[in-house]
Amino acid sequence: MKITVQQALDSLRTHEGKTFLELFRQGATSVEIYQPVGHDPQQPHAQDEIYVVISGHGIFQDGEEKYPFGPGDVIFVPAGKEHRFFEFSADFKTWVIFFGA
Repeated sequence: MKITVQQALDSLRTHEGKTFLELFRQGATSVEIYQPVGHDPQQPHAQDEIYVVISGHGIFQDGEEKYPFGPGDVIFVPAGKEHRFFEFSADFKTWVIFFGA
């Protein structure tokens, strides 16, 4: 299966008010598009996850650590860990890949 960024964003737009959308799943692995507006309300997740930043920039908080992010960056977060994007630009969007138990 293949999906482009534009196809993912078009699908997200059809779900008014949502900031994320699961695009496909195989077993315990899923791929989503995530485009928060204004703030990132995430809570820790039950699965490990990888973010692949599509566009935009800002600060990522990974537990107590904070660091800048931008297009093309890959960020890994283990299951159950507090994390959040903040001070991100209006054009921020990222792929999210959930995997593991």
